[in-house]
Amino acid sequence: MKNQPLVLVLTDADDPELRMLRSVPHLRVDSLADMTEEAKQAEVILYWAGPRALFRSVFLACPGVRWVHSRAAGLDNFLFPELVQSPAPLTNGSGVFSQALGEFAIAAILYFAKDFSRMLRNQKAGRWEQFLVEEIAGQTVGIVGYGDIGRAVASRAHAMGMRILALKRHVPALSDPLIAQFFQPAELAAMLAASDYVVVSAPLTPETHHMIGDAAFAAMKPNAVVINIGRGPVIDQAALVRALTDRKIKGAGLDVFEQEPIPAGDPIYKFENVLVSPHCADQTNTWLQQAMRFFLQQYERFSNHQPLENIVEKHLGY
Repeated sequence: MKNQPLVLVLTDADDPELRMLRSVPHLRVDSLADMTEEAKQAEVILYWAGPRALFRSVFLACPGVRWVHSRAAGLDNFLFPELVQSPAPLTNGSGVFSQALGEFAIAAILYFAKDFSRMLRNQKAGRWEQFLVEEIAGQTVGIVGYGDIGRAVASRAHAMGMRILALKRHVPALSDPLIAQFFQPAELAAMLAASDYVVVSAPLTPETHHMIGDAAFAAMKPNAVVINIGRGPVIDQAALVRALTDRKIKGAGLDVFEQEPIPAGDPIYKFENVLVSPHCADQTNTWLQQAMRFFLQQYERFSNHQPLENIVEKHLGY
């Protein structure tokens, strides 16, 4: 690469993956005290970790920034007006972690279909008790938010013989071999009513905040299972607790929550028909290496004036 732009790396942790940047001219920033005159000349900001307030301050101090990359895929706690209005493109880690999240969704589906919680209770009690289990082949999964994560779920569910419905803001003009039927947001209730499993993988925006609330739970089958691998506040957690308490749905598998960590004593911990994952379904033993490798690939594109991948529609929030 002939041109190697300077990268400011925002981080609050000494992750070993930062050593992968050794071939890239970069400066690490974990406080405003690190903002030297050289740092202010940076053309790229890699937001690896750290508080949003620091990121905003650093961004405003670097008038020459031409590209910003976020390690994470979710951007709901990330965007601020100056970044949204800036001509500098913003890219994110969308797609890097999708495969692991797709696997978690299938694991949660099988957890409820095979009643693994009952197996574990009986095993712990030393009880031999046969019971009926379900096949997921032929059952219907409705995916709320058919982006990269949704497609990772769909490909795996399709391989398991499931029928797949998908909710998408703009229904694609071309057919998708994985999807039996697409629905638009106004048709959410119809999709939910037809689904045995509901996988929520939508980004958090003003339009999706509490999209799955009391009305959505009322539209679901009584044997429906809700799985959230998107953003916590897309599901109204109080409404979910009501639906579980009143047995309006069969259960829930959750990797994300409205408040994280979940407070001690939160009712969500008490339900035997809830599978709780502490927002780590995508944290494989190589997830950070994968994130850094993707940034390095992006950096090579940027340095060689090639199109970047995962450019965010900043005004939409995803």
